[in-house]
Amino acid sequence: MGLTEIMLRRRSIRKYTGEEIPAETLDRILEAGLLAPASRNLKPCEFYVVRDPEKLKKLAEAKDHGAAMAAGCSAAVLVCGDADRADTWVEDCSIAMTYMMLKAEEEGVGCCWVQLHLRADKAGRDAEENARDLLSIPENMRTVGMLTLGMPAEKLKAYTPEDADWTKVHR
Repeated sequence: MGLTEIMLRRRSIRKYTGEEIPAETLDRILEAGLLAPASRNLKPCEFYVVRDPEKLKKLAEAKDHGAAMAAGCSAAVLVCGDADRADTWVEDCSIAMTYMMLKAEEEGVGCCWVQLHLRADKAGRDAEENARDLLSIPENMRTVGMLTLGMPAEKLKAYTPEDADWTKVHR
């Protein structure tokens, strides 16, 4: 499968079968994040892998809405950046998450990006703080988001090249 096909097929999957993702498959997805480019090659990204169902349920409530699928996923990867190491941690973590999303699609694993940075839970508490407390993430590590992963229980229609909105290109 070529990169263009992977990009066209990749969709945000929010429903999972509950089937466990094999450790080797998860490692290949994480490897893609570790190999992602970073500004000045500072590599500020770190990944917190969660497989515990109780912690996944708590992560599903880390923000007001848009994280419920974490309660039913096989694994979640919190993508964090060392803010002391690089001022480009948001960008670097975003690239790493994108690489992992594309690799997940290649591996047949469904995924969904859940934004935590600049989000809050129902009580107004910072979503990053919620994740930090739950997983004992150090203060210098900032969380861009969480990638939920699981075997897809839904099949969404792939995009086509015709879905590209060329009016957004200015020459």
